[in-house]
Order: sequence, then structure tokens, then C-alpha cells
Amino acid sequence: MSVIHSENATHKATLLTAEQTLQAALVGATAAQAKTATVAFYRTARASAITNGLSPVPFSLALRDLIGQET
Repeated sequence: MSVIHSENATHKATLLTAEQTLQAALVGATAAQAKTATVAFYRTARASAITNGLSPVPFSLALRDLIGQET
């Protein structure tokens, strides 16, 4: 399980939930399913960062690496 630390409690809780969902989705997943779940995680993390007034850059960069775009 990866760890992303934030002092913002709301963002931290959202990331924890998203990470738990990702980890559950990865069990027995095909490569395509794993990629889809990972993209969903980073989209959730980016949306949470924006909503909570934090920088979405790390999550946007991860999305760009995964799918070639930020959305």
C-alpha cells in the first residue's frame, strides 16, 4: 500500500478510502483492470486535492504517465 501524507484531514481521509478501494480492485485483476483502477485512484486524488485547496500536480503527472493526458 502506498502512502501519501497530507496535513489536510479531509484529503487524507479521501486518499485512504481511495487507496483501500484501489487495493481491493487489484486483487486478481488483469493488467487492464489494474490500470483502470489506478487511473480512478489518481482521478479521485486529484479531485480531492483541488477541492481541498491543495496542489493536484503529483496526481496530474501520474495520470499523464498512465494515460497520456490529465483528465
